[in-house]
Amino acid sequence: MSATNREDELEAADVSTTPEHETTATAAGTEEVVVRGAVGDDLAGVLAVGHRTWLATYEPIAGPEYVAMGLAKWWTSDVVTDSIRKGRTLVAVEGDEVVGVATYGHQDDAFVLWKLYVLPGHHGNGIGSRLLEAVVRRAVETEHARITLSYLEGNQQAARFYARHGFVETHRETPGSGLPESVWMARDLNGGDRA
Repeated sequence: MSATNREDELEAADVSTTPEHETTATAAGTEEVVVRGAVGDDLAGVLAVGHRTWLATYEPIAGPEYVAMGLAKWWTSDVVTDSIRKGRTLVAVEGDEVVGVATYGHQDDAFVLWKLYVLPGHHGNGIGSRLLEAVVRRAVETEHARITLSYLEGNQQAARFYARHGFVETHRETPGSGLPESVWMARDLNGGDRA
């Protein structure tokens, strides 16, 4: 999701300690997908989602060096374990497999969606939307007025997904070194979102 993912800069506060369970059937109707807070046993599955999606998503946009850097910085056991322990990671689980991941937290006064990834074979089943709405609920519970996020320019799937969910571009950051820009977006949480 983010070229400038600053998850390692998040404050240490635990924003959600109670796993939330939400179950629906997949499009095929054979397995149910559960969206819930991640637990320690989900570590391998979360890492697998990161490693499988990052290669497919970012190598065509930013190259193999960027993918290697991102995996080494944001998808290690230490980083993911820390996020799980602080209650900032949600998973979508089908059977015994983690098929989607979202992480969130605070940066300064902002509520930030740092990661939102669904395995390619599970796209189009509403899993990303369910993970996103679970993050929105966390933001509302912590009385934030909006959510911010970024995606890497060239990731048209992310651009369309977030626009459909009410996010609008706020600014861009140029990382240099020939890498694509990070496109920052925000969604105000008023009206129905703050019920």
